[in-house]
Amino acid sequence: MDDHRWMRRAIELAGRCPASPSAFSVGAVIVGGAGAELAHGWSRDSDPRVHAEESALLRVADRAGLRTATMYSTLEPCSERASRPHATCTALIIAAGIPRVVIAWREPDLFVTCEGVALLVAAGIEVVELPGHAAAARAANTHLDL
Repeated sequence: MDDHRWMRRAIELAGRCPASPSAFSVGAVIVGGAGAELAHGWSRDSDPRVHAEESALLRVADRAGLRTATMYSTLEPCSERASRPHATCTALIIAAGIPRVVIAWREPDLFVTCEGVALLVAAGIEVVELPGHAAAARAANTHLDL
């Protein structure tokens, strides 16, 4: 896997997010085990409440391919969510059976205290952080007081 290439793609997608004073702008890409993009999404791309990881998962045509996939997200997947309390991105990733998640930065405690990484690891999912991409991922969030 070319983690840096796919994270750059996720960062580009985060730049497409409509700004919201109450939400992060996030991009996500799901890459299959063979290295091809299965789906992508960004925050608020199809409705005002959709998260990037959720959007990407909704677009996957071959659900079986998720068992060998990697989810790239510019931000730690949410573990708490007011708009859809039973459909956090962490829970959706675990339910989908994705074995590997790559993030650029962990969610700051601006809206909630996120435990996404800890929950993914506890579920047996490999989590990789790419801190070298954190500044670029944060750049899509200049609308927030970070």
